Amino acid sequence: MEPGSVENLSIVYQSRDFLVVNKHWDVRIDSKTWRETLTLQKQLRHRFPELADPGTCYGFRFCHQLDFSTSGALCVALNKAAAGSAYRCFKDRRVTKAYLALVRGHVQESRITISYAIGRNSTEGRTHTMCIEGTQGCENPKPSLTELVVLEHGLYAGDPVSKVLLQPLTGRTHQLRVHCSALGHPIVGDLTYGQASGQEDQPFRMMLHAFYLRIPTQAECVEACTPDPFVPTLDTCWSPHTLVQPLDQLVQVLRASQDPEPTEGGPGPCSPSTHLPGPGRPPPPPPRPPETEAQRASYLQWLSEWTLEPDN
Repeated sequence: MEPGSVENLSIVYQSRDFLVVNKHWDVRIDSKTWRETLTLQKQLRHRFPELADPGTCYGFRFCHQLDFSTSGALCVALNKAAAGSAYRCFKDRRVTKAYLALVRGHVQESRITISYAIGRNSTEGRTHTMCIEGTQGCENPKPSLTELVVLEHGLYAGDPVSKVLLQPLTGRTHQLRVHCSALGHPIVGDLTYGQASGQEDQPFRMMLHAFYLRIPTQAECVEACTPDPFVPTLDTCWSPHTLVQPLDQLVQVLRASQDPEPTEGGPGPCSPSTHLPGPGRPPPPPPRPPETEAQRASYLQWLSEWTLEPDN
């Protein structure tokens, strides 16, 4: 995947109601700052000027977020009704997401369930970062679950590295980056949560990629699988030497898995999510706490701007 430009936006799924793009690394989704030379918003306006909606803040309804440094699948709703149906899937935890990453060191277990609670870091100079429960300055930690499956062991620029598939079962800020770092296997190129390697030359990007996405809306199953960017033909610094789990097999499991039933209405168009294969059975995601008035107000504000008008 070459660096991003206004012209080279890659579309991996398109319908009347949705687009799924393969976002480049080091590209912001949107920005009101004129200094941002490239954003996904600008790429979309260049490629699909007829789809831009002046009634929205940024011209397009992004159904979820990806970090600036993360590449991969990102869904865009093309109208209010579609955005509302996608929003409900995210709110009800019915969305399946899987990421590819290169992490430092050789992860010895073939599969790990990571369950560190994650909170916001209140330490001076780190207030825009997250941390795990029990660390100094960790505020309001919340239950968090990530499934990790090792795909390959190898070397990156001569250092031991593992290629892994990560499935977040909760949706905390920077969850995958924080969980990998807490394991002692930070993501290669993660300058915020990574460990200093002692080398002056950093990797050209953070090695985290949103690989698979499925949003089972009532009207349509939005499903997209992006190309794997972590292969030696695309990055000669990456040299795998031991295959642990074929990626193709895991893709088949993801595609065949069942989605949780919607909380209201009938079943959606996708086959009604099992977890990734491996020894043992992972614990279920933590129960969602009761909705607070502040959360309810936030949901209504989101709905009024991006989706269907809220009920009075």
